[in-house]
Amino acid sequence: MKTSVDVCCESRGSGYHGIKQEDHFTEVIKTLKPNSGICGETTLNGNKLKEFNISQCSCVISEKQLETMDNLTQEQRIQSGEKPYHCAVDVKNFESNCSIEQHERMHTGVKPYSCGVCEKQFTRNSDLKGHQRIHTGEKPYICSVCGKQFKTNGELKGHQRIHTGEKPYICAVCGKQFRRNSDLKEHQRIHTGEKPYSCSVCEKQFKTNSKLKKHQRIHTGERPYSCAICEKQFGRSSELKRHQRTHTGEKPYTCEVCGKHFISKGELKSHLRTHTGEKPYSCAVCGKHFGTKSNLTNHQRIHTGEKPYSCEVCGKQFISNGELKSHLKTHTGEKPYNCTICQKQFGRNSQLKRHQRTHTQEKPYTCAVSEKHFGRNNYLKSHQRTRGKIC
Repeated sequence: MKTSVDVCCESRGSGYHGIKQEDHFTEVIKTLKPNSGICGETTLNGNKLKEFNISQCSCVISEKQLETMDNLTQEQRIQSGEKPYHCAVDVKNFESNCSIEQHERMHTGVKPYSCGVCEKQFTRNSDLKGHQRIHTGEKPYICSVCGKQFKTNGELKGHQRIHTGEKPYICAVCGKQFRRNSDLKEHQRIHTGEKPYSCSVCEKQFKTNSKLKKHQRIHTGERPYSCAICEKQFGRSSELKRHQRTHTGEKPYTCEVCGKHFISKGELKSHLRTHTGEKPYSCAVCGKHFGTKSNLTNHQRIHTGEKPYSCEVCGKQFISNGELKSHLKTHTGEKPYNCTICQKQFGRNSQLKRHQRTHTQEKPYTCAVSEKHFGRNNYLKSHQRTRGKIC
């Protein structure tokens, strides 16, 4: 009988065989199937392990136990780095024929695995299994450090690097390191400018599929995230988390300059620009600069005349949601902002701040020509007009 492996019995006791293949020493354990007089059948290129009266092999390097010699061969290639299968499209290399077949489906678009619940299709069976746990709620992979549960082993491994600090994926351009390969790929699009995900409604393009999905909710109106306290709904999980802090009072982000606390990281970043004076957002029409993108967007509506926010009571329209909220208080009579000195109440925070200057005598608006100071911006503008100069 000719085989592609050399078998030699070592003096390791009954039930053990040594297999030498491709300079890889492998320990093989003899195990009998229940109710059977022979070992389980496994194969490698037609060579049957049952002919050697063995059924299970274990790689000495990785110590993994494998059911077939095919699996052993693949494991050996993982350990040695050998990748004999090549993709003709993007020249990527793979350890097994199965791996390259799965990869090639990315190019062909073939998705042979379909979810029986929602009919979503997948390239790989493992992706389908991971997806099905969304419906079942099953999270079989548990972090041994913090007990957090995950749907897939890949998610668990990515999470565990939070505890270990490991960041094995490195950007070749800027050297930035990442916990997950998917994070690296997303980051690399900053350098390449690639935006492979396109909205079928407005054709806006995105760097990631998740950002596209979030954007699409603008068109569909879908708001799958709901607050358990007030039942307000949101299109994004991050928006819900930020909103929940309005109930809990949590402000986890602190300014290192003035010590002020903020609900979100975005709010802190915008606030820091009040200290640095940075205004990175510029209007293409008039060239005016702004510290936040939202302020630029609101300003641009002055040029376009767009007023997308309407009062349900009187029908009056506004440029921003903030202006609408302030206006609604004229109908409700609500004045939530109180002066701590004289207890006077105001409908807007800006009105309270302006009023507080009457107590502090602060005059933050200065004329560049006369150097005269004013407590309100409209007082400064009036002064400038009388001088015939706009500073």
